[in-house]
Amino acid sequence: MVRAYAQEHVYKHPWERVTAASWRKFTDPENKRILSHILEVDTLNHTLDPCCGKLYTTRAVTIRVPDLWILGKIIGQDTCHCVESTAVDAKSRCMELISHNISLQKFVQVEEKIRYYPHPDNPTGWTLCKQETSIRIKPFSALASMAGKIEQICVDRFQRNSAKGREVMEKICKYLEAESS
Repeated sequence: MVRAYAQEHVYKHPWERVTAASWRKFTDPENKRILSHILEVDTLNHTLDPCCGKLYTTRAVTIRVPDLWILGKIIGQDTCHCVESTAVDAKSRCMELISHNISLQKFVQVEEKIRYYPHPDNPTGWTLCKQETSIRIKPFSALASMAGKIEQICVDRFQRNSAKGREVMEKICKYLEAESS
């Protein structure tokens, strides 16, 4: 069984500011308290394709596994390692992030896609963020008998963390706006 959900958010800030905030989201020390589930972020590589003007970045993200006592006991681990691949196309003004877990795959597969692009109603002033997340408990794992419940708990956790992420993004956007004034 797969639990999937999608959500949209409108940032009332230009695309350039929102994408700049996205790069700063995990690095700003003030955000550590709000994004306490993020333990570490390391940039593995980045390349700029001069022909098409696209920036490609890969980051390793270590997160705290949802606070489920039983889950920690079954899987024997309280952290999860993920890879985030980002493509930024400055010409079309689109930033896409795709993240997936590389640890705990024998139990669960999680994929998150986030796209930032100019809002069609106000392309110079607002940015539309579309997020899609899918969570799948492996059918023959130790978690299979509780799959539906665990998937829902994970979805709930992702939605709460997404709200925290949006809060941080808004804060950084306002900071960048003030900085540019």
